[in-house]
Amino acid sequence: PLLLLTSCFDILDKVNVKADGTGEYTIILNASKSKTRLASISKMETINGKKVPKKTDIENKINEAAKIFKGTPGISNVKTSMDFDNYIVKLSCNFKKIENINTGLEKLKAQNILGKMVPTQVYSQNLEKKTFARNKVNTFKEDYNKMSKADKEVFNNARYTSIMQFESTVKSQTNNTYVLSPNKKALKLEADILDLILQKKQIQNTILFQ
Repeated sequence: PLLLLTSCFDILDKVNVKADGTGEYTIILNASKSKTRLASISKMETINGKKVPKKTDIENKINEAAKIFKGTPGISNVKTSMDFDNYIVKLSCNFKKIENINTGLEKLKAQNILGKMVPTQVYSQNLEKKTFARNKVNTFKEDYNKMSKADKEVFNNARYTSIMQFESTVKSQTNNTYVLSPNKKALKLEADILDLILQKKQIQNTILFQ
């Protein structure tokens, strides 16, 4: 619901993966750049023909998301935080294997907590082959083109950051848009969300460990 209101937000998607495939996942939606605008919109009933969600509506959605994640096999230690002064929402959890996160996101989409333009089959890992992958994301260009001008504005200046940290050392990767850390144990991608929607920038990457 927050995304309907803002034209300037950042999404941080972070995984920390141990050598055995277990790890921690964190997603942060940060709309603090738009907090003045959001504060004024929050006093309105509707914007662009859509009902403006109240603080309790947003809290309920986040709590519902946490509940769904808690009920997903392989996921534990689910935590959420909501900062309504700066409009920052955070969800974190531990996983037994990275595919558990895909399942959790799929469930969120099925309950309409995530919009249809949010990819869910995001990660995969093969411990035997020593690989970890960010999967190819379908193009959402058609969905984007069908949006009204006002709704499209949501994505202007919106940024996405992916950080992947590993216990193992990275030997190679297939997408050099990701920056490899000096210790070769972390990768970072920064992109405009619009470039990802229109596939001007690719997110998929297969990482091979030493």
